[in-house]
Amino acid sequence: MKKSRWVALTVVLAWVSLSQAAVNIETVPVGNPGNAGELSGSGAGGYGPDRICGAVDYTYNIGKYEVTAGQYTDFLNAVAATDTYGLYTVNMEVGAGCRIQRSGSPGNYTYSVASDWANRPVNYVSWGDAMRFTNWLHNGQPTGDQGHGTTEDGSYYINGATTNTQLLAVCRGVNATWVITSEDEWHKAGYHKNDGVTGNYFNYPTSGDVVPSNDLVDPDPGNNATFYSSSYTISSPYYRTEAGAHENSESPYGTFDQGGNVWEWNEAVIGSCRGLRGGGFNATAEDLGIACRKWFYPSDQSYDVGFRVAAVPEPTSVALLTVGCVAVLSRRRGRGE
Repeated sequence: MKKSRWVALTVVLAWVSLSQAAVNIETVPVGNPGNAGELSGSGAGGYGPDRICGAVDYTYNIGKYEVTAGQYTDFLNAVAATDTYGLYTVNMEVGAGCRIQRSGSPGNYTYSVASDWANRPVNYVSWGDAMRFTNWLHNGQPTGDQGHGTTEDGSYYINGATTNTQLLAVCRGVNATWVITSEDEWHKAGYHKNDGVTGNYFNYPTSGDVVPSNDLVDPDPGNNATFYSSSYTISSPYYRTEAGAHENSESPYGTFDQGGNVWEWNEAVIGSCRGLRGGGFNATAEDLGIACRKWFYPSDQSYDVGFRVAAVPEPTSVALLTVGCVAVLSRRRGRGE
């Protein structure tokens, strides 16, 4: 049986408790500041508009794992007793959801998640939901209604934004600490060879150039990810593996599941959408590849979309890290569906 890798400091029995224990985001450092980027997109043999990706001129930390359903449940219990901005959707509880359940009535909502789902990635989270989670981390994980001291200000000044147009206009703040990854931060952590100030990259975020397998075996032989290849890596109802289940298939910087499990939000603006990278449990190997750039409306919540976070320094240039805070095109979604 696979050994679970717990990321949240949440004691899980039959159901994750409703406690307000601190959420611990385990991170890994990404160094080699000043590395060169590389072309990604259709011009590089992948998908999406062309862009030079991966160049980052500072050291930062990135989540070792995707944000889990257990961590997100703790967040909901801290700030969503009323859930003013729809951080929870009933889709999380059923079907391909992550089995987060809500009980009670507005003003007294509480949330729980099944123990066998708590360490799998959260899904059905919008780009706005992910921003509010990072603001909550930035603010020290407070408990209270969704407002400026909890979810609406911090690394991002959201101030009640919920529509696609409003969310596209939100940029990372100058004093940001916990953030949704920029596309460059995500790309570097997943693909850069961690070999100094170079422009050398692997094709896949499993530290290899060969197409990964989608096997879940113990011990993991390496170069595996959770995606669709003739069959799913893990069958219904889970589809998604626990955080770090492919224990020898990390990126050169030590991140897990940047390929597969769930698509991950990043800060890029592509048309009227926000960026997605990495592929999900139902994606093909091509979607995991270095040249695949896709996108989704920032207010939408999907069964195959989640996120990971990063912890950044506070240089004055940090406000310029988001590429394009204002959308200039009108485009639906671009995940090849």
